[in-house]
Amino acid sequence: MAHIGYILRSYPRLSQTFIVNEIRALEQLGLPIHIFAITNPREPITQPQVAAVRAALDYLELATQRHLIVILAEQLRAACAAPRRYFSTLRYVVRRRDLGADYSAGSRYACFIQAVYVARLIDRARRSGQPISHLHAHFAHDPTLIALLAHMLTGISYSFTAHARDLYQLPAAALRDRIAAASAVVTCCGTNMEYLADLASDESRGKLRLIHHGVDLRGFQPAAQTAQQTQPQDPHSRQNELHVDAAAADDAPLILSVGRLVEKKGFPDLVYACAELAQAGYRFRCAIYGDGPLHDALAAQIAQLGLADRVMLAGACSQPELLPALQRADIFALAPFVTDDGDRDGIPNVLVEAMACALPVVTTEVAGIPELVQHDHNGLLVAPRDSVGLAAALAALLDDEARRARLGATARRTVVERFDLRMAAQQLLELFERATTPSAARLTASQSVPAASE
Repeated sequence: MAHIGYILRSYPRLSQTFIVNEIRALEQLGLPIHIFAITNPREPITQPQVAAVRAALDYLELATQRHLIVILAEQLRAACAAPRRYFSTLRYVVRRRDLGADYSAGSRYACFIQAVYVARLIDRARRSGQPISHLHAHFAHDPTLIALLAHMLTGISYSFTAHARDLYQLPAAALRDRIAAASAVVTCCGTNMEYLADLASDESRGKLRLIHHGVDLRGFQPAAQTAQQTQPQDPHSRQNELHVDAAAADDAPLILSVGRLVEKKGFPDLVYACAELAQAGYRFRCAIYGDGPLHDALAAQIAQLGLADRVMLAGACSQPELLPALQRADIFALAPFVTDDGDRDGIPNVLVEAMACALPVVTTEVAGIPELVQHDHNGLLVAPRDSVGLAAALAALLDDEARRARLGATARRTVVERFDLRMAAQQLLELFERATTPSAARLTASQSVPAASE
């Protein structure tokens, strides 16, 4: 059976667990996958499901780390094997300076070298009896550029999933090229769909697909449904678990938040909201799971506001730790916003996971979140960057246990109906099958990139 090649920026990445879950769900549907990751993040914590992934894995960073003579020899072989495709692709890379502009981790020339490397790996897989029939890239910047260039070099079809910053901080002309040459473009929320539809040509709009990221409903569920199950333990998690247990030791309601400690997540606003709650006399504890560049600043803010006994930075966690933490919590809070440079979330996966556990959520009305959370139906919405409003919403739930239960139950139903991981994987599988039908393959092979020969 033909494989699908997944081109990723970094693998395995703790903050991109949804990609691992997607790959595992597709494998469980019988789809063989070959992963091409640009870099290995070498993070100290990995999700346990990474070990269950059966896909072959190649790191593309190796392509640019080889001796120059080896790289040039590979380029020469590619040029001799398909001179027309090779020089047309190279000309596109040389002339289009915008390919490496704005939100891009590597240069366009590094992406070209990696695309030639991918083309060789695709040929190797074919000769070994495990042909790769289609490429799918996650994130519209470097991974999709590599997929586009590999398509130009080989004729193999590709699709991509656009998420957030990779979509909005990419030059419009470069994004149009990637849409035009792709067999399909996937995104995770309606606001992204509207942006893509405005940008795409009339001929390309039919390629756009909205597929929400799903969660494994067999894992993320209310505590009552897993009371008899033994949860797997992560060796890194015990210290953080003790922190959360200590936070709940005096039976104060527990507010939980999870995410990378970066600007767009709005954690300083959550800390300020906690200060408002403390000043108003509310009993609560708040545990923030995650790590990132804002850790020290948040720690200083917590100390300055006198919240050290109420707000804890619990560190990065794996899903085996996160699940019981969600099941012990009373409220889930997240306050993302769009940063000045356009960075944003689509629909944060942690919100879906919390709602799957029947937690009432308090979050901001930004990006794709209102597609998931409807105010006072399955959660509470406040304006972004409004810590006072955030505190008021949290206070409303702290005061009303019955309301928390009602919102949480509806939140669970929302996820079951619309954000099931298996349903999302089935939609992707059908998309890949359409892209690899003989007629679709011939159409893709004949497509050209609009600005390739300007």
